[in-house]
Amino acid sequence: MAQKDTNAKKPNIFVRMGRKFKETFSELKRVTWPTFPKVVKSTCVVLVVVVVFTVVITGINYGLQALLDLVTRIGTK
Repeated sequence: MAQKDTNAKKPNIFVRMGRKFKETFSELKRVTWPTFPKVVKSTCVVLVVVVVFTVVITGINYGLQALLDLVTRIGTK
């Protein structure tokens, strides 16, 4: 019968979590973070795109609602 090798045993969950956190933080130190003006510019671009899409979707919604009202008024006559 094959016996399990005690040296090949997996470390406990806390050791593995600690190792993972250490690897994550060391990786974050190597990240090139954007400058503040780049962050502000990117945020403004995202907000403008969201507002434009909101206006377009709202316009389509009102148009379809008006079309539905027209169709239901014609159907009830």
